Order: sequence, then C-alpha cells, then structure tokens
Amino acid sequence: MSNASDIAPNLRAPVIGAPLFIISNPKLVIAQCKAGIIGSFPALNARPQSQLDEWLDEITSELDSYNKANPDNPAAPYAVNQIVHRSNDRLEADLETCAKYKVPLVITSLGARVELNEAVHSWGGKTMHDIINVTFAKKALEKGADGLIAVCAGAGGHAGVKSPFALIQEIREFFDGPLALSGSIANGAAVLAAEAMGADFAYIGSAFIATEEARASEDYKQAIVEGESDDIVYSSLFTGVHGNYLKGSIKSAGLDPDNLPESDPSAMNFGSSSSKAWKDIWGSGQGIGAVKDIAPAAAYIDRLAAEYEAAKARICR
Repeated sequence: MSNASDIAPNLRAPVIGAPLFIISNPKLVIAQCKAGIIGSFPALNARPQSQLDEWLDEITSELDSYNKANPDNPAAPYAVNQIVHRSNDRLEADLETCAKYKVPLVITSLGARVELNEAVHSWGGKTMHDIINVTFAKKALEKGADGLIAVCAGAGGHAGVKSPFALIQEIREFFDGPLALSGSIANGAAVLAAEAMGADFAYIGSAFIATEEARASEDYKQAIVEGESDDIVYSSLFTGVHGNYLKGSIKSAGLDPDNLPESDPSAMNFGSSSSKAWKDIWGSGQGIGAVKDIAPAAAYIDRLAAEYEAAKARICR
C-alpha cells in the first residue's frame, strides 16, 4: 500500500504542480498550495542564490498566515526542485537554504545522491526523484528517495519516451511507495486516469504556464492556449537532454524544427546559457490541447478538481 499521504495529506485533487524552469515563482506556488495542490518551483529560478532565502520566506510566511486563518482548510505543502547534475554549482548552498526552512518536499532531477536524501530526511522532509525508465527508478530508490516521478512520453521539458502504461506497471512490480505520473496531463479525467494506472499523483506543468501568476511572456502563454500536440518537437539540441518544445518558438529562433541536429549530452549546463535557451525556446508538453484560456491558477485548479470529480462520477455510474 502506497504511503502517499506521508508526502501530501488532504489534497483537493491528487496533483503536483511541476516545477517550471524560469516560469515558477512564489506567487504561482502560493496560489497552487492555497487551491489545494502541491506547488513547486526550481531552486535555480531564484537568482542570485540569495533570493532563494527571500522566496522561501515569502512562501512559508504566506502559507502560515493562510493556515492560521483557515484551520479547517489548510494549504497543501510546497516543494523545491533541485538539479543534481554536476553543472549545478549552487546545489550545496541551495540545500542549506532549504534546510533553514525545513522544506517539506524536495524534488530531485538529473542525478540521485545519497547525501542529499539524508540531508532532507534530517529535517523531516521527503524526496521524490524524477525518472524516465526503470533503471533510473531503481537507482533513485537505492540512494534513498522516498518517491518517484515517472516522466513519460509527452511531458513538457526534459521528457522520456516510455508509455505511461508500460512504465507505471513496471515500477509497481517493485515499488509501492509514492509515485507521480508526468506526461500530457492537463484535465481532471487525465488525473483520474493516472490514478487508475497506479500512480498516486498527476504531475502537471505545461497547463500552469497559461496562468496569470506564471512568470512567462504573454506570447508564451497564448502559444500554450492555441497549441496542440502537433505543435510539440522533441529535441536534445537546446540543453543536451531530450525535451519537448513548442515548434513556433523554434521557428522564431531562426531554426528549422523539422531538421534539428542532436546535441552532446556532456555539454548539458544549467547556468546562464541554459536560462537563455529556455527563455527563447519554449518548453511544453503534448497535453496543451486541453488548455483553452489564460486564467488565475486557482480558477484552473477549480476546473481541474471539478473535472476530476465528474470523471469519478462517470466511472461509478
């Protein structure tokens, strides 16, 4: 039996708002948590490094005030995403800042480290590691991760190629702990489908780009609203790791989205050059056909929760 409630009890819907590089910010995280889902952001979004302390102070103070005013309807917990890849020279400093605020959930990406999991556990936090296959899933668990995020075909940003049907069933053969599913999830019916497959949480990112709180340009938000799965290109060119991007942004950068060269994975970098790539080349998953307008995050979560309950009601008829 999964102990997913240890990660996040009393969610309005079993959803984690995925950390969006450059885009996620305290305003979005706070809105997500108040609306009843786990909100998250990448630590690297806070630049310079000292800003991470300011962001965590803002998030914790706002959520504490909200919980005192709403004891019967507390906010969901929040998460911070840490890039574990060797190119991230801020990892140790960012982890120290997370320890100061006892961040409840740390999402790790692009590498798993025993000492990081032990550090988070030392202050009572939990960790979830995102993976694209069974090999990486087992490595993450061996190194102490509490849960997994299966990043499947169609997910925004750095994404795998596995069908969720295949990857979830294989993971559940050896792991019964907290498991989130990422890949083309943007409405309530898809959240329920993730649960039916064996996941505890749906991991939703691209739909939150088209929210008022998101730190994305209006053109980017509108491209999400107008886009569909045919507008997504899978390429390793921009960061050294395969990911999904909006075709229109690639064209605007003067590139041919149908003829992109491969990139050397050893060139992967999460410094200023990577930020520029994500600013100009817009990440997106294949599920954006379900996104119809730019709305406050709370309004989108209201709709998501209503769709989720309606889907459950249809199944139970």
